[in-house]
Amino acid sequence: MTATLTTILAARSVHSIDDVVAIMTAIDQALPDSDGVKWFNRLYLRVTVAVNAAAATAAAFQDPAFLRRLDVLFANLYFDAAAAGDVDPINAPSAWRPLFQSRHDRGIARLQFALAGMNAHINRDLAPGIVDCYSVMGGAPAATDPRHADFESINGLLERVEGDVKTEFTTGLVGEIDRLAGGLDDLAAMWKVRRARDLAWSNAELLWHLRPFPELNDKFFSQLDSFTGFAGRGLLKPVVIVPSSG
Repeated sequence: MTATLTTILAARSVHSIDDVVAIMTAIDQALPDSDGVKWFNRLYLRVTVAVNAAAATAAAFQDPAFLRRLDVLFANLYFDAAAAGDVDPINAPSAWRPLFQSRHDRGIARLQFALAGMNAHINRDLAPGIVDCYSVMGGAPAATDPRHADFESINGLLERVEGDVKTEFTTGLVGEIDRLAGGLDDLAAMWKVRRARDLAWSNAELLWHLRPFPELNDKFFSQLDSFTGFAGRGLLKPVVIVPSSG
């Protein structure tokens, strides 16, 4: 029997990057190509493997343990959202709901699903992931913290992986759709992982300082969640093919 997303995530126990990679690999193997979640998961798997390889080189970072812990905490937020959304999309956080509601829709390109997942995960999940990581490991998120320099140093790596995946996801039939529609390149240009991660770090600093004010904290995060979902719906607008003239 082929495993489903729900069964894979129900048995999850994630404490290391190896655990994260194992679950993402199982998801990649289980989901059919027609499932949009597969394409975000595949992009995320590639990114996780690349970051893990970089973090294994201690000289590359001032605090590689922080990056490894952040990767695990961050991935668990994706797994939590996926476990909820797979049962019923309405159960997913607002930011994730568009992806799970449209995951089987035709007319949406693989790249769009990947970008929508990145939008939900980085714009919603990364800030609380950073806060949780500092809560566990000590310190406080700040632009002057050496961990912030580590955080920024992997932007180039993420952009390279994203570029490779974009090429892969827009080959063949999907590439022909891109040529005819002229829309996917514009869509990809709108999404900048470096800019999104910079904003997530700023939001993490804000959430950190809002901890003594739970009502304000919850209100800010709820609005962030909703706005991210709104952006996700825009990213998942079906591609409209424009016939060539003549």
